[in-house]
Amino acid sequence: MVAGDGLEWKEGGVPVSQRFDDPYFSLGNGLAETRHVFLDGNDLPGRFRPGFHVAELGFGTGLNMLAALICWRAAGVAGPLRFTSFEGYPLAATDIARALQAFPEAEAIAGPFLDQWASGARVIRMEGLEAEVIVGDVRDTLPAWQGRADAWFLDGFSPAKNPEMWGEALMAEVAAHTGAQGSFATYTAAGHVRRALQAAGFQVERRAGFGHKRHMSVGRLG
Repeated sequence: MVAGDGLEWKEGGVPVSQRFDDPYFSLGNGLAETRHVFLDGNDLPGRFRPGFHVAELGFGTGLNMLAALICWRAAGVAGPLRFTSFEGYPLAATDIARALQAFPEAEAIAGPFLDQWASGARVIRMEGLEAEVIVGDVRDTLPAWQGRADAWFLDGFSPAKNPEMWGEALMAEVAAHTGAQGSFATYTAAGHVRRALQAAGFQVERRAGFGHKRHMSVGRLG
């Protein structure tokens, strides 16, 4: 079934971007994938500390943000988690709400986020969270960003279908906006992506992927 802004809904409530012909999260268990790839891949919650800053390429349904917030709250760290995400094609609140129905744990805390998002807010404040979603072409918005992240979630659509999100120049910008000993994690193990991240200054390693994906990539800024 097709609905909303270029979405097709697969069985199980998985939204698929018609623009990129790629699902917004795992056709299996998207929340488990987020935890395996982005949280475990960045060694979280072990590295959490007050003021910790996560940045992300590809906001999508906000599932990664909510998973990070659940993890942050459980860790009991003082103050809010800072979270910045770069998104070219933001979804409507109704589509996000529909997608999150597949993940009761995330849906249970999503109400304040959805209310703010529906009102047009792109700076989101919730208990334990200060988040900003920067909308636009990331090749323009990331270079202009003044922040630095402690951990990156690289979660754009697949490199084969959305190559602009994974180019060498953009990976260099990721590194330039990473704090000392900062990290990244991504579901992709594509060779050109790993080489771009290495060229940007990350020490890159391949790890076991989630589900049917054999490998993923993680790294620390050297």
